[in-house]
Amino acid sequence: MLLAPATPQRVATLRSGPPLLNKVAVSGAKIDTQVFEDSRIDGDSEASDPESRGSDREAEEAAHSDGDAELTVENKEIDGNLATQAEESQEEKEENQRLDSGSLEVPHYDWKLCSSAAGSDYIPCLDNVRAIKSLKSTKHYEHRERHCPLDEGSRLCLVPLPDGYRPRIPWPRSRSEIWYYNVPHTGLVSYKADQQWVMRKDDVLVFPGGGTQFKKGATRYIEFVEKTLPAIAWGTHTRVVLDVGCGVASFGGYLFDKDVLTMSFAPKDEHEAQVQFALERGIPAISAVMGTTRLPFPSNVYDAVHCARCRVPWHVEGAKLLLELNRVLRPGGYFIWSATPVYQHEPEDVQIWKETTRAASKMCWKRLARTKDPLTGIGVAVFQKPWDDTCYRQRSASEPPICEKEDSPDAAWYNPLGGCMHEIGKARVDWPDAWPGRLEATPKSLHGPSAEEFASETEHWKGVVRNSYEKNVGIDWDGIRNVMDMRAGYGGFAAALATLPVWVMNVVPANGEDTLPIVFDRGLFGIYHDWCESFSTYPRTYDLLHADGLFSQLGTSCNASHVLLEMDRILRPEGWALIRDKPEVLKELEPIVKSLHWEVKVLSSSRKSSQEVEDQEEQQQFVAAQKKMWRPEASI
Repeated sequence: MLLAPATPQRVATLRSGPPLLNKVAVSGAKIDTQVFEDSRIDGDSEASDPESRGSDREAEEAAHSDGDAELTVENKEIDGNLATQAEESQEEKEENQRLDSGSLEVPHYDWKLCSSAAGSDYIPCLDNVRAIKSLKSTKHYEHRERHCPLDEGSRLCLVPLPDGYRPRIPWPRSRSEIWYYNVPHTGLVSYKADQQWVMRKDDVLVFPGGGTQFKKGATRYIEFVEKTLPAIAWGTHTRVVLDVGCGVASFGGYLFDKDVLTMSFAPKDEHEAQVQFALERGIPAISAVMGTTRLPFPSNVYDAVHCARCRVPWHVEGAKLLLELNRVLRPGGYFIWSATPVYQHEPEDVQIWKETTRAASKMCWKRLARTKDPLTGIGVAVFQKPWDDTCYRQRSASEPPICEKEDSPDAAWYNPLGGCMHEIGKARVDWPDAWPGRLEATPKSLHGPSAEEFASETEHWKGVVRNSYEKNVGIDWDGIRNVMDMRAGYGGFAAALATLPVWVMNVVPANGEDTLPIVFDRGLFGIYHDWCESFSTYPRTYDLLHADGLFSQLGTSCNASHVLLEMDRILRPEGWALIRDKPEVLKELEPIVKSLHWEVKVLSSSRKSSQEVEDQEEQQQFVAAQKKMWRPEASI
């Protein structure tokens, strides 16, 4: 089975209450009458035949890679294999009687609260105290990097809520203020009091849009950068940006006004709760550090990389960290550097400027601008990565060297930083179409069946979002801001949400088909991740999680209870999880989801409108679950 009952504790118990996944009444929704009752998937004699089951399994796998076929196959199995309450067999009735009498064990999940010193801010792979204590060195920020796996006790617990937690303030108001008790940290209030990062006012934390480099606000700074180099063209030419050492991410937060999507990151936690503040505000961010491993992104994908007083030593150890920016930066992309070495003349700043610009020159970066804002005194320098390999071949010395052919530039999950440059070659050298055209334009790197699959996926998710998710689930979309697609494919789900005031973190499994470069090419962003480990974000940071075929893809590589617990950790109370998978997989998830006290609906969706649907094979079943405020009382 995909799911084994998890421990912390399994006990015999009487069956209590109705089945979790059952027929429900939702206003305006098309509700499927199927229920998930028995632990088996019952079927007719044809479905019971091993050869037939093998064929069905192959058809299902093929269906997940073919947009329309997925709808047909999945519903065919639901209709053929899952009994309704009215059709419950005599065998099932007898089994239910045995369960009611207590003669059989059923899974029971006795969850407890995590006892980590991190408390309500617990990020398992970043708060692995045992691993951090055993480190031989921390000079490269090893203590801020991921340390997995964890022991079972660290994984199988629920993170507590902060005292006084309440549903977050909606976007766009949240950009300027959040509830203090949701992120009850005041370190930055005092530490950065003179720089207008954050202030406390009664029961809210206020973000004026300032920062160390944003003395007159983030908007003025953003406009000053574009005035310095108009070719940047925020929101048309430059769409996807990486912000290194982001602080509370006001740069990314105000770039939304320019139609720019910014991936912000900072360590946990040089400045108290900075990334947590960003996410609570509704601004994309992850906890990460430039240490000993590559960033979890593909090569040649970011239109620009930004560093405002990020204090990263770009020039040291052969400029290894600058080489990592070179790896993720798109050919022709920009490095925007705003730090004291750019505009101050202290001896240390002058030396850092000389060494960093020398390293950039060896990497064939061209300096396009260096200027200072007369109003604020803040300076900005802009460099550009070359468009092709011509400059690499013309260098008088191969320093830094060109990477070996077997060193894949897209291998970015726990891969160590290197001291070399990857050839640009012919991959993704053409700049994508101007935004918003690039959202649905077929990337130039896709041809033949892949291009057809891309187009099919795009149309599929448009239909599902328009005709099902927006109308029939019961989600208040005004309360949705931070969205994650846990198995994103080409980013079709995120593209279908582009007209809504949300942003989507597109997650591509680190051990699966690498579609993440295509996600970036269409003006979206995402990250590599292995769902057998915890995600690098704080608890309660996403409003909606979308998991299409994720649990089938995981198979037996890890226990699905771990994944559901991680979903519970990162999902905000009152947030939603939309889970689409094979019927037998949804059945297996039942006792775990029930134990988390999520409210669950089983719904049908279609690409077409309800008036157009005549063939039931156009329908597909999925689970919509809403997390509540429930937390257990006991701790481990």
